[in-house]
Amino acid sequence: MRHCSVQVRGLLTREELERYNALMEAGSYLESQSRYDLAYTIQREVDLLILPAIERLKEKSRQRDRETEAYLRERDAALTISGEDEDEDE
Repeated sequence: MRHCSVQVRGLLTREELERYNALMEAGSYLESQSRYDLAYTIQREVDLLILPAIERLKEKSRQRDRETEAYLRERDAALTISGEDEDEDE
């Protein structure tokens, strides 16, 4: 069974995380019994279960990018203004 990343697991709701853990346990058991056909079905369920958390992670990344862009714009504006002030002083 393939686990999802720690970042994605951290964004699962409690209910999603409980279901994820149960599915992983069932899938691991099936793999230990060489029932890979059934473990594959469990893995597909896990993949579907984590999709909302992946979207939440993507949104956090997009938000961080927007905040970085806003910070850089503000910093550039402040540097431009301070550069103009220095030119006026001369």
